[in-house]
Amino acid sequence: VQGTGGSSAVSKCSAAARGYIQDRFLRLLAGRRRRRAPLIHRGYYIRARAVDHCVQDFLLKTQSLPRTQILSLGAGFDSLYFRLKDMGLLHHTVVYEVDFPNVACQKATLIKRMKELSALVGDTGGEGLGAITFSGEDYKLLGVDLSELSELERTLEEAGLNNEIPTLFIAEVVLTYMENTRSDALIQWAAEHFPQACFLVYEQVHPEDPFGRVMQKHFSQLSCALRSLALYPDCEAQRRRFLGRGWTECSVLDMNEFFTCCIPEDEQQRVQTLEPFDEYEEWHLKCSHYFVLAASKGMEPSWTPLLPSVTVPRHSGPVGMAGTVPAAVCARLSGIPGLRRYGHHSVLLKPGVILTTGGFGEENGQHCRMRNFHVLSKHAGCWKAVCVTQNIPDKRWGERLYHTVSCLSDTLALVVGGRTSPSSTGLGVLWLKFPKTCNASDPDEVSVELVSLQPAAEAAALRWRHSTTELTFKGEQYLFVYGGRSALEPVLGDWYFLHTPELSYTAIAVEGPVPESRHSHSACSWEGGVLIAGGLGAAEQPLGSIFLLREFEHGFQWQTIETHPPLVPRYSHTAHVHEGKLLLVGGVWFHASSVPGITVIDLMTGLCLDYVINVEHLEWPLMLHNHSSVFLPNEKELLVIGGGGNCFSFGTHLNPEPVALSLSSILISH
Repeated sequence: VQGTGGSSAVSKCSAAARGYIQDRFLRLLAGRRRRRAPLIHRGYYIRARAVDHCVQDFLLKTQSLPRTQILSLGAGFDSLYFRLKDMGLLHHTVVYEVDFPNVACQKATLIKRMKELSALVGDTGGEGLGAITFSGEDYKLLGVDLSELSELERTLEEAGLNNEIPTLFIAEVVLTYMENTRSDALIQWAAEHFPQACFLVYEQVHPEDPFGRVMQKHFSQLSCALRSLALYPDCEAQRRRFLGRGWTECSVLDMNEFFTCCIPEDEQQRVQTLEPFDEYEEWHLKCSHYFVLAASKGMEPSWTPLLPSVTVPRHSGPVGMAGTVPAAVCARLSGIPGLRRYGHHSVLLKPGVILTTGGFGEENGQHCRMRNFHVLSKHAGCWKAVCVTQNIPDKRWGERLYHTVSCLSDTLALVVGGRTSPSSTGLGVLWLKFPKTCNASDPDEVSVELVSLQPAAEAAALRWRHSTTELTFKGEQYLFVYGGRSALEPVLGDWYFLHTPELSYTAIAVEGPVPESRHSHSACSWEGGVLIAGGLGAAEQPLGSIFLLREFEHGFQWQTIETHPPLVPRYSHTAHVHEGKLLLVGGVWFHASSVPGITVIDLMTGLCLDYVINVEHLEWPLMLHNHSSVFLPNEKELLVIGGGGNCFSFGTHLNPEPVALSLSSILISH
């Protein structure tokens, strides 16, 4: 548990060095310095921002009072006191910090050794008295185990804590490491002993969904299990926990809600452009698994720092589920190497033959960008892996992620776009040719070679997280490249018609309401046109709109498809059309109470039904984002290949094997 404090100080320090947070004291307290990944920077930014937002609101609301105090529980190597003092916000406030005795001693030694710190605090020489390791006029550092409540109370009294003045308690990922009976007792003690008090908590939530399971496993491996989660698994349970222990007001936001509602738009944009970033799924999942809570009692006026500055529709209510879809590991596919990957693309080359290309995954026990193509072939009802011979120079393929592959015949496929790193320019267009060996009904070997590039289509292809869909215009075949993002544009809303097979640009008139720019959406061919659903929009907010691009007089027309109930906004899903029904598979949404399963939309009536995926037969968490899926209409079955991602600092989770989702019951009943 003590190790987590040091690790989080290093991460905060790295975020400060990149400009996410303004804090010149972190580097003095963190000790070692390491550069963290952009995803970690965002995670620690939102944590620091939530705590600062509430602390400064408390100081603002109490600025006219003669005296106030802040008690930071499990403070670790946090720099809160030094920042507030430096900003001139502690005129009448004393800050008390409590942590394990050896952590408090280390911090006290650091403060005394660093002129920049000791000059701010001014040592009054009161330390060395029992558990008080450092004592300044407005700063006391105490070494006490928080779970020993009577010892804590005695030491605080000795250090001069005053029960009669407004007090802010801060517990930033602290209570969850304690036994619930002890953390509950601490919450109740604070309410009972302090007539005017506020309590600020930041910690984890939602232990049982796939991301939550990966998160729990990580902390268990660090020997610091998250104990609060079993009793208080969601924001509402945490709210009831405080209201039932003497606190009269309590509001809770998960971090997606906090980012959207409490951070001004210009600040959101500043953070989103600080460094190249392309891990939206893991960022939003991390944010849905942490909350900030503000409880208070006896405060006049009442303390409500989490009242949103903008009204955003809350997605906290459960999504009504119409039924379940069973998930099963495919027989004979378990243990086949090469399919543990994400950001890849899988496509049906012809009935019973699936090609998977690109992405990031696991090869020979190492995590890397995937160079090898993978082919699955179905024979006598069973899938098997087929040996693939690749005659493709590495630099032409470029180890790409988030590209598209369109099969124009059973011997020819077109790869459009993709990226290597998020700062790369995108990777253009490639033809893949499959010589006739692929025509055998049960190929044992498939060879892939590169056909010359088509420079005419390059501009359309310098993007990733886009869609490429086949459509028909005046009896001719086209590919419709839409949306995505590029190194320069975080979200694109443009489109190109590529006439096949020569890939020439064709200008075709398009009328109607233009869909808002998006990436990580889904696109399907339907009745000669294209169905676009969901996606991530300009402000990194999921979209719930569905558009149909259909042939119309001298060109095409955008039409909005209305659904009832409205489609829950989502992105990073896959989609298929079957007999007039749009099937959306997985994805990421902001509804923290559940994860997206299968959504079925009747394109005639607009009826929209959500189904939960029953994963009781899987022994591992099924992450349905950054995956690919192939629909097998005869079997009424979906084959989900790959999926997962870097789960914040909790490690990389890759779905270990393909999963079959049986849709027969829901496609009949619909």
